[in-house]
Amino acid sequence: MKMLLLAAAAVVATPPSASTVREAVAADMPQLMALYRDLHANPELSMQEVRSPAKLAAEARKLGFKVTERVGKTGVVAVMENGPGPVLLIRADMDGLPVVEQTGLPFASKVRATARSGVETGVMHACGHDTHMTAWLGAARRLAASKGQWSGTLVMILQPGEETGEGAKAMLDDGLYTRFPKPAVALAFHDAAALPAGVIGVTPGYALANVDSVDITVKGVGGHGAYPQTTKDPIVLASRIVTTLQTLVSRENNPADPAVVTVGSFQAGAKHNIISDEARLQLTVRSYTPEVRKLLLDGIRRIARGEAIAAGMPDDRMPVVTVREEMYTPSTFNTEAISTRALALFGEAFGPQRVTKTPAVMGGEDFSRFWLADKSIQSLIFWVGGTPKAKWDEAKGDASRLPSLHSPYWAPDAEAVISTATEAMTLAAMDVLKKG
Repeated sequence: MKMLLLAAAAVVATPPSASTVREAVAADMPQLMALYRDLHANPELSMQEVRSPAKLAAEARKLGFKVTERVGKTGVVAVMENGPGPVLLIRADMDGLPVVEQTGLPFASKVRATARSGVETGVMHACGHDTHMTAWLGAARRLAASKGQWSGTLVMILQPGEETGEGAKAMLDDGLYTRFPKPAVALAFHDAAALPAGVIGVTPGYALANVDSVDITVKGVGGHGAYPQTTKDPIVLASRIVTTLQTLVSRENNPADPAVVTVGSFQAGAKHNIISDEARLQLTVRSYTPEVRKLLLDGIRRIARGEAIAAGMPDDRMPVVTVREEMYTPSTFNTEAISTRALALFGEAFGPQRVTKTPAVMGGEDFSRFWLADKSIQSLIFWVGGTPKAKWDEAKGDASRLPSLHSPYWAPDAEAVISTATEAMTLAAMDVLKKG
């Protein structure tokens, strides 16, 4: 009898195979796709998420999670304690974008909302966060259904405000690591327009960039356009600043260290024959390392002041450079151990044709904050391709010929994204929380 009990215990402790998980996920897909279509049709702007978290919190409670709502304003924390073992955090983001959807899908969003700027706008899940939330619930269902095969604590969070770079910080500031179990491992995924549907990408090390937003107010002395000698033209000065900024990347930064300085907005003047007294620039600045970030931000301040001095501006008319720290998103770093393990695990489960090591990109993601809050945590965000296979093949794999994330035309192969991500996240969680 004792031997029989030991044998039974060994069977229970064995993690499910990839094929078993795949079959269970396939059975869940009709319900998950219904949820996806509902979430897609009802997007919510950053930090205005109400309907989505309420809907998913209710589902998590049904699965046996202890659920806390309104963490970091609109976030959700669902905890399942299941014996001794590590604490695993799984995160999905919830917010849509101020984009008018043009996909033509039968369940396309018709939602309109007022952004913080006061502008009324259409709202769309143009970054695929609807697939993230759906796969989050899919993984929660699989893990809740197989509690006998893992041990530890599962902390599943729904994060607001990723698009504005504030949601992760808001949840951490609201006690994510003090009110709830602090993770040893943090996992997330993001759908990808640069991969065919169902292909998984893992980027060890730096995966996404520091994102800084910088405002430059260029002061001048206004006057009549016919008498420029009586003025100090801020448009000419701002133009000099724009061109000289390009040398930060081309001549000051090591070419081996990626960096981007883009002037996205240049505003000045109101009439043909008036030289204005002010010009305004808005920049996005991208980097990976703290050292390169500092080089770029210090260089922007230096160049703005130096060009003003060269233009003969007095000290009281120097440009004002404002780094918008409240909008800063730190670079995302995938730690080595979990990245290496994920490549092997996913390769074994999905086959080498569906798993690839992907290069880092200059986009931003505030998932990084969960690791930066405690660098002892193993952290990974992986990609799941969303571009429909037929479109990928037609474009011959040239992503520049296809709708990108944030495009009003972004319509991923949601079934492939959700099924792949649910399976991958479940297998990764089982691996982290495996008994023994």
